Amino acid sequence: MPITIVHESLPYIDPDPTPTERAAAEALIAAERALVPDDPYHALLPPPASPTPFLTPLLTTELTRLSSAPTPQKSKLSALDFTRYEAPDPPNTSGLPPSKTIPLLQTALTAAYTSHTYISSRRAHLALLDSYGKNAWLVGNHQLEGELKALERELAEARRKVDLVTLNRKEAQDAVAAEMVSLGEAWKSGVGRVLETEAAVEGVRREVLGVRRRVAEGE
Repeated sequence: MPITIVHESLPYIDPDPTPTERAAAEALIAAERALVPDDPYHALLPPPASPTPFLTPLLTTELTRLSSAPTPQKSKLSALDFTRYEAPDPPNTSGLPPSKTIPLLQTALTAAYTSHTYISSRRAHLALLDSYGKNAWLVGNHQLEGELKALERELAEARRKVDLVTLNRKEAQDAVAAEMVSLGEAWKSGVGRVLETEAAVEGVRREVLGVRRRVAEGE
């Protein structure tokens, strides 16, 4: 049944339905729902976001590896190469002529210089993170806490408005409860009088037809 359909009711005036009435109402609801397929989402809301855009090929590969591992909790990620944080070992040049030793040493020296530069830069970044990262982390947490409190205030305000609407609805129904009961009784009485009038009219019509039939037979 579409979620946009609203059934008006007076829960604070109408009496509770009997088990027979409830069963009949549920049967009607089931028959109506069978005509329209159920929509698990609100008809006025966009469809939920799919996690597919966030699953990059690398994440997909890693999730596949973990799902196929016998013990995923103990399966380690081997994508990080920790050798970049280690000083390279000098090449073994024993027994080599100078013509081959010099290029090997030059390559090792270049690699050592690159590694030293990277490690020095990394140490500087870690030092800066140790000095100023805590404050940035605290500021970020403070901002998130402020957003959370703002959302909680909005939620509390929305709940308060819902409670006020419910209270106003109850007060409005209680204020006209006696009038609604009186109007209901008057409507039932009016319908009864209409039925009585129709029955009397039908009786008069039959009497008229009987008189006409007798007159026609007498002629």
